[in-house]
Amino acid sequence: MTLTVGQAFDRVFGPEAPVRVVAYDGSEGGSPDGLVLRLTNPDALNHILASPGDLGLARAYLSGDLVIEGMDEADPYEVLRVVRDGLTPRRPDRRDAAELARFVASHRPHPPTLPPEETPSPLRRLAHGLRHGRTRDAEAISHHYDVSNEFYEHVLGPSMTYTCACFPTDEASLEEAQAYKYDLVAKKLGLEPGMRLLDVGCGWGGMVRHAVKHYGVTALGVTLSREQATWAQRAIEADGIGDRAEVRHGDYRDVTERGFDAVSSIGLTEHIGVKNYPAYFRFLRERLRDEGRLLNHCITRPDNKHAGLPSRGFINRYVFPDGELTGSGDIVRVMEDEGFEVRHQENLREHYARTCGAWNANLAKHWDECVELAGLGRARVWGLYLAGSRLAFERNEIQLHQVLASRTSSEGVSGFTLRPRFEPSDG
Repeated sequence: MTLTVGQAFDRVFGPEAPVRVVAYDGSEGGSPDGLVLRLTNPDALNHILASPGDLGLARAYLSGDLVIEGMDEADPYEVLRVVRDGLTPRRPDRRDAAELARFVASHRPHPPTLPPEETPSPLRRLAHGLRHGRTRDAEAISHHYDVSNEFYEHVLGPSMTYTCACFPTDEASLEEAQAYKYDLVAKKLGLEPGMRLLDVGCGWGGMVRHAVKHYGVTALGVTLSREQATWAQRAIEADGIGDRAEVRHGDYRDVTERGFDAVSSIGLTEHIGVKNYPAYFRFLRERLRDEGRLLNHCITRPDNKHAGLPSRGFINRYVFPDGELTGSGDIVRVMEDEGFEVRHQENLREHYARTCGAWNANLAKHWDECVELAGLGRARVWGLYLAGSRLAFERNEIQLHQVLASRTSSEGVSGFTLRPRFEPSDG
């Protein structure tokens, strides 16, 4: 006799799991008082069986085949925490394993019909160019960032800064924390009036505008997102700093200028591919003058054992196509191999967890507007993505590192004094 869906759930996770599954076949499993997951039709089970883990659950939810009662679509953090903590598979005994095998065989999981929010399949991506080639990189960036500037204004807030903030106090607002982050970067780079700054992967120009207005530099930013570049140039003109600030729409590899005093790379490294690190850091070093500094700020893994392996789960499919992470050790090693002298590194992962929580709160506050701008499916993706990222940063599954380095001269002059001119955050 074949198991029901509820019975199969109990065989895998146990009847005491803090989740209650209510299935389309009329069966139930898990705790009667647990979080209720409703599988409304066989497609929900097919998504879960065809893609076990977060990808299958996300597909079922985004397709409307899985309904989670009481979940805040804009900020599903508490639901994700319960699911992550409570759905731990048990080791089945021989009898349970045989029954579960018959259950899976009887349902014959097949390639599912994907929700429209999912990114292109690997075959379609291959047709659009090699991983991290210029064409494919531009397409991947456009997929994520060219939703609409108005959507990002609702989620990110007035700073329009889509990178980890740094909270100087527990009471600091998101806007204060983003400004403090830019100040931290500027101090680490030793920015002073008259210097030239290059900001690669500059987003909506937050670092460019902050550095020009508060540190008196001349700054060039580059982004692959046309939407970002358009918004940034308008903001620059509104600030009255167009004579000293520019944001270009283009590939950072097309920057021909050299002799910059400082280079900031805030949230770009995740997109370029680990195998491309040597060429990337070599290019940035060539843009600097001797004694010039580089600040590289990016999401990292907590180890260096899985370099170059892209995520195949929910985030890679729905959020960041072709994204790759590695540990801070790999980043430091490549920077040093390409001629940089690494002077300081800092892990801000707790700050990124809080940043994601603040973005979730903004999404919830402006939920109706975001749904109207991006569609319900895309808005749900963002809710899952931000809440899941917050949880991952909290649990040290991913980190955020700033690495500061110098193009030290052939005579060994680094440009640093005995007393650094920046104050690292206290975490």
